[in-house]
Parts: sequence; C-alpha cells; structure tokens
Amino acid sequence: QVQLVESGGDLVQAGGSLRLSCTVSGRIFSINAMGWYRQAPGKQRELVATITNYSVTNYADSVKGRFTIARDNAKNTVYLQMNSLKPEDTALYYCNAVVRTRAFSTRENDYWGQGTQVTVSS
Repeated sequence: QVQLVESGGDLVQAGGSLRLSCTVSGRIFSINAMGWYRQAPGKQRELVATITNYSVTNYADSVKGRFTIARDNAKNTVYLQMNSLKPEDTALYYCNAVVRTRAFSTRENDYWGQGTQVTVSS
C-alpha cells in the first residue's frame, strides 16, 4: 500500500511562517501530481497548492504570493512553505499524491495523509 505522512503543523502568530512536509512511502512506481489541501471547521476541504511531476505549480488565489509548494522527487516528499500567515489560514492541512503503483499498469490512484493542524493566532 501507499502511506503519506505529514509534519510541520503548529501554532503560530499572525505574520509568522511554517513549513509543512509530506513523505510518500510504500508500493510506488511513480508519483504524478502532489498537493496540499486544507479544511477549516465547518467548511469544505479546499485546494491550497499542487505541483506536477514536471514541477508545474498551481495555487489558490488566497495563498498566492505567500505560500510556495516544492517537491523532492528523490525523497518522494512535497513541501509547503507558508509565509505571512493569517488567522484565516487556520485549518487541518492534508497532503495528496497521485501514485502509480505498478510498472505494468498505467492506473493511478489518489492517496491522502491524515492531516497536520495549522493554527494561526491573531
């Protein structure tokens, strides 16, 4: 199987920075897109940022210019550098990866981590 483990969530004051990490392990042939999503209490899960295996990035408008997504393919790890944090960034942040698990099949599946809590105080 495939496992995603996130880390880096914390309590931080507004204006501060955090760096989230997510490492993918298990049965992996290749990893396509990777990304970060977040869910605040009472709200739906929303996209924060994604990055393809060619390092093409996409960001939610609310985080553009403040957050940066990057990946290390050798480590099967994706990062989210979050600067100038705001109270509205408070949420449970989930890592996502689109993984091909077998060389003889082009099928890809979505996998999710358990989430890491980011809390920004005003």
